Amino acid sequence: MKYNTYIKGDTTISEIGLGAWQLGTSSDWKSMTEKEAISMVHQALDYGINFFDTAPNYGFGTSEIRLGKAFKGGDRDKIVINTKFGHTVDGTTNFRSDSIQESLEGSLKRLNTDYVDSLIIHNPPFEVLDGNKNDHYEILEKLKGEGKIRAYGASLDNSKEMDLFMRTTNCGVIEAFFNILHQDTANAFEMAEKKEVAIIAKIPLDSGWLSGKYNEKSRFEDIRMRWSREEVRTRSKLIQGVKQIIGNDRDMAKVAIAFCLSHSAISTVIPGNSTLEQLKSNVESTKEPLSRELVLKLQNYYRKEIEHLNLPW
Repeated sequence: MKYNTYIKGDTTISEIGLGAWQLGTSSDWKSMTEKEAISMVHQALDYGINFFDTAPNYGFGTSEIRLGKAFKGGDRDKIVINTKFGHTVDGTTNFRSDSIQESLEGSLKRLNTDYVDSLIIHNPPFEVLDGNKNDHYEILEKLKGEGKIRAYGASLDNSKEMDLFMRTTNCGVIEAFFNILHQDTANAFEMAEKKEVAIIAKIPLDSGWLSGKYNEKSRFEDIRMRWSREEVRTRSKLIQGVKQIIGNDRDMAKVAIAFCLSHSAISTVIPGNSTLEQLKSNVESTKEPLSRELVLKLQNYYRKEIEHLNLPW
């Protein structure tokens, strides 16, 4: 496992992290038992994964609780935890600055720790990102000073958001929506590297599409019901284009993760894992780096065939 810089001058993290949404119960994905969730965390640690991404609303708090149980008795200094603020444990949203500390204290209790390595604002409204107009960042700096967090940031979906956020705050990390079908955030990667802001690549498999298992006939009964039939047909056509570029002999999911890792600004990629087999496959992606030629082909495909479509999440 390769490790990259995360918090400047401090923490390094595994280039594959564990997205912990699916560890919780009552989530929008297939639920795991607590035993299965803890087993997955322990297997991730065995693979060398030390970065874990969670949030209060993942499984209504159970993702954090299960991570806390899985880490019990371990070496906390070797584990890097990122949690969030804004989407609450009861499933509502609350981005008020005076709720930050209360939200963090709840996360710390569920995680059974006295600090998190990073706390990020969870897909906030655009206006919250301007550090010159909001007191969120004074509070976050105070929490850094108290040792309850080591860095702060935001989970963002486009380069416009990233640009404003990095220009007006002292953020240390951004969780960016980035994959073969969604490459807009890459427009802010150069600024992130200059400012030494770590990038976590979220949704690297485009909610399963880049695993290659869906097509225009696929039907969904979970959170992916958000796509219209026309959107499903569009994505299916685009996936066929990706397959033509990478060839039939390559595992699309591994290519998708390797594509993210080919960008030097990205510190870690956090694919979801619902089974131990998926976890193993995601880790194995690090063994199959992409050629520069293939990366360029996928970037050109995005610019010519995808960018103008403004694909919905």
